[in-house]
Amino acid sequence: MRMLAAGLTVSLVLPACAPVGPDYATPDIPVPDYWNTAVRSDLESSNPDISNWWRRFHDPTLNKLIALAAASNRELAIAAERIEEARARAGVARGGLAPFVSTQGSLTENRATESQPFQPLDNPSEIADATIDAGWEIDFVGGLRRAVQAARRNLAATREFHRDAMVVIYAEVASTYIEYRTLQERLAVTEENIKRQRESVQLTSDRKNAGLAPEIDVSQARENLASSEAVIPQIRTRLAAAKNRLALLVGRYPGALDPLLGKGTIPTLDRSAAIGLPVDLLRARPDIRAAERELAAQTARIGLATAELYPKFSLLGTFGLQTIGATEDFLSAPSRTYAFGPAFRWRIFEGGRLRENVRLEESRARQALLNYQNAVLEAVADVETALAALAYERRRLAHLKDAVTFARKTVDLIRDNYKNGLVNFQNVLDAERTIFSNQDQAAVSRGLIARNHVALYRALGGGTSMKAPRNALPPDKPSPPPAR
Repeated sequence: MRMLAAGLTVSLVLPACAPVGPDYATPDIPVPDYWNTAVRSDLESSNPDISNWWRRFHDPTLNKLIALAAASNRELAIAAERIEEARARAGVARGGLAPFVSTQGSLTENRATESQPFQPLDNPSEIADATIDAGWEIDFVGGLRRAVQAARRNLAATREFHRDAMVVIYAEVASTYIEYRTLQERLAVTEENIKRQRESVQLTSDRKNAGLAPEIDVSQARENLASSEAVIPQIRTRLAAAKNRLALLVGRYPGALDPLLGKGTIPTLDRSAAIGLPVDLLRARPDIRAAERELAAQTARIGLATAELYPKFSLLGTFGLQTIGATEDFLSAPSRTYAFGPAFRWRIFEGGRLRENVRLEESRARQALLNYQNAVLEAVADVETALAALAYERRRLAHLKDAVTFARKTVDLIRDNYKNGLVNFQNVLDAERTIFSNQDQAAVSRGLIARNHVALYRALGGGTSMKAPRNALPPDKPSPPPAR
């Protein structure tokens, strides 16, 4: 009883000690107050609602594709399973704080040899045995608590990685869909110009038959037509690749999306996009939140490694029943066996391995801090790049629209002049090639603007809520990060 009282006293007092190792504090990462790229009038600096940004395009097909990806994308499913894995690991770590109880038993019949001079009284004999083992590692220096902290923070990081996968996959679906629609428009532009160039072939043939144009005009017209027709297989190849990529992103086999896609136009935003301020990225981007949680988990692992420098205390006990021969007395008082008492283990000397392991975890924590800082830098750079690309591509499209308008007038004027014999056919060819190029580039530019909007929302962390999730862990108590 004295040993039991002493053990219980130790078990109640020792866990009250503060865990060894550094306590975690979220680092203060400075970010710019404003974006370096000037925000246009159609980009608001107010706090954005970016959780369902794709609905701003008002494209039912795009909405359906995002819904399919959310339900069936394999990469998202893998990321979700990793959350389950991390949750199980957290449960394993949490179980280390609790006592363990195990039991075992056996009933054996033994027969000794009769060739020996001394024989047992009972031969053969029965041995009945049943024991219950129990133990509890007392978290003296907090190593087990640090293990639980690390596991819980790793679980939070895994949740953020899942959200980051959602951001990436949704943006990939939208970008690939916009590419598909852009290629469809480029195909329509090519077919329209081919129709115009066939008219030129017919025009040069009629003029040649009438003796008004040389054979070279017909040859050049046919060459221009064949060159444009050769573009169509290239566009169709890219269309097939984009469609198959979409099928993969939504968890379908190639060809399954044909009824859904059909014909369509390049989606455009219906209203201005709100981008917020750089500081919003710290809570909006899941990859930043994941990097911060990884830093928190790694800081806890320093304490876990530090705890190995200290002794570990346990309470161990065994209670059992055992009889030899008279199994009917198995449950009687004389059959009882037990052992109980405190124990400790201390890794006193291991050639400096334990202290080097602490230094190793500290180095990993500094790496995690640098990774967190770099994630913030990359996030700001991603938004700045998307803003610049969006602004400059809009300017480019405005010039291309003017170029297409003037190219149409030029083609009509030069064609009339050629019919009247005022210019040679080379002028017609140049005009047709110019309008074809300008119309194609205008289609590409419209697609790029839409894809730059997608890139902007991806850079902002669009696709998930900017608010802290319900299952997020509470903030850690402030303290300095591990120093060199």
